[in-house]
Amino acid sequence: MSSKDNPAILLKAEELQVRRGGALVLDIPALDIFPGQVLALIGPNGAGKSTLLLTLACLLKPSRGRFSFNGREIDAGRGDVDYRRRVAMVFQEPLLFDATVFDNVAAGLRIRGVGRAEIGRAVPGYLELFGIAPLAMRSARKISGGEAQRTSLARAFVTEPEIVFLDEPFSSLDPPTREALLGDLERIIRETRTTAVASTHDQTEALRLADRMAVMNEGKIVQIGPVAEVINRPADGFVASFVGVETVLPGCVLRSSDGVFTAAVEGGEIQAVGHLRPRERVLCCIRPEHVTLSTNTPFPESSARNVFSGTIRKITPLGLFHRVRVDCGFDLVVYVTRQSIEELSLEEGKTVIASFKATAVHVIPRGAPPN
Repeated sequence: MSSKDNPAILLKAEELQVRRGGALVLDIPALDIFPGQVLALIGPNGAGKSTLLLTLACLLKPSRGRFSFNGREIDAGRGDVDYRRRVAMVFQEPLLFDATVFDNVAAGLRIRGVGRAEIGRAVPGYLELFGIAPLAMRSARKISGGEAQRTSLARAFVTEPEIVFLDEPFSSLDPPTREALLGDLERIIRETRTTAVASTHDQTEALRLADRMAVMNEGKIVQIGPVAEVINRPADGFVASFVGVETVLPGCVLRSSDGVFTAAVEGGEIQAVGHLRPRERVLCCIRPEHVTLSTNTPFPESSARNVFSGTIRKITPLGLFHRVRVDCGFDLVVYVTRQSIEELSLEEGKTVIASFKATAVHVIPRGAPPN
């Protein structure tokens, strides 16, 4: 189906490839960007996220591929001036001019030939929106890193782009500055209904900003879909480990009945929902927030099919939550609140009961073992 047949697609890329030195560094058979949505590109360093953004923004010439924007084919190789004027790019480093904050924010409008009067009307609103109005006449060389990135974002948004491409805009900021800017950007994107494609290696940023998520590895998109689907139903072990599934256990199905099967994993057995046959190999994926800890003995009554006694090996504070690693014969990672740590008197070396439902196990089939 072409973009003309589906007007809901704002930007469509097909058979997109980028080569460097003869090596294929980006290979995207198809990618659709939908209006009013935020797509997060997530993956490790070197996965191809920045290359894909630069190519979609027509700042990097692809080796091959086709683009269409609002149903109109664009020339990705030569760069399409009309298309370039309707999109904006924000880089990891702000790349500001040696000028005032006001002039930096106005730069994109001036490049597009916007008149002085219209610039005078448009820029103050975006300075205010990004919280930098008091800095308008200050030199861009005399502002902080967070203020510089706010200036860069205001410069992009003031042009009212149909798509804004964000290349890890928070990665060089300290945590408090990053959190404040992330919150403001989340609000501004929703208020302005701006279509965005944002790259990050931080799943928290993706969860905050995105409607859809694409996980990249080695220049390819290995899974794409709504955020909840990718987070809770990863396609393979790589995606699972990258979207916060901290317990991934290889196993083999022992028995199956009434839509529930039991799999042997190293150090124990796990029950999960699924119609699998004995001897089939699986990966059992359990998100840390789906596990409950208790100190009751004997085992507390619960609807959970999976209940294990274990020993706490390590507790790591993670802001609002604590990461608890429990040895149940296999390593099981659990997230608990600070309040739970205190109420249960959790500490390293303590025996606890860990439980999770069969429905909390996401199962990735791996086929039957070789004969």
